[in-house]
Amino acid sequence: MIKKEATFFIKYCFYFEIQSTFYTFIRNTFLFSMKRLFDIIFSLIALAIFAIPGTVIVLFLIIREKHNIFFRQERIGKNKSPFEILKFQTMVDEVPTRTGKVLRKTGLDEVPQFINVLKGDMSIVGPRALTDYDIQRLNWDDDFHKRRWSVKPGITGYAQLYGGQHRKTSWFWDTYYLRNHHVFIDFGIVFLSFMMNIFGKTRIRRLVFQQKNLK
Repeated sequence: MIKKEATFFIKYCFYFEIQSTFYTFIRNTFLFSMKRLFDIIFSLIALAIFAIPGTVIVLFLIIREKHNIFFRQERIGKNKSPFEILKFQTMVDEVPTRTGKVLRKTGLDEVPQFINVLKGDMSIVGPRALTDYDIQRLNWDDDFHKRRWSVKPGITGYAQLYGGQHRKTSWFWDTYYLRNHHVFIDFGIVFLSFMMNIFGKTRIRRLVFQQKNLK
């Protein structure tokens, strides 16, 4: 009798484990598909909206600043796969240009990153895309921090909204997003990022985080 009950219990646990694994797989697949669909649709809309402003920016960079249009740099993506990030060029010899200051203040320098999203290198929302140098500087090249690269880096995110690049602050916001991310959270972060483009990063950061020393 005891042997039969033990056998039944083992079978039940095994069946429950299979069900749980299958449910997790379906749920993760659905969430991934929704996020990818959100990324593609939003990127296409954003590129359409910024087509005219982007053209004006390109003309300013060519005629006024007389330097390269795009800034290209290798960043580390999901599963630590390297990719080339795109931004509008805003600096010459590490000094922001006149046009670059405006682009950086409004966040418009990051518009070309929607191309990275369409290519699948990035997501609209996610942890900040770091260079290999950044990872070494922050001492994040170990097993403890590897979960940060379980998702694609984002154009915007909690850490980008907050603005600080302190090691503990960035890690807090990155892991907070990993624990709580879903489509509705992404919509909220995108909305705040859009407000930054209109009213400026500093004003929105102070409003959201209620700290006057944020820049």
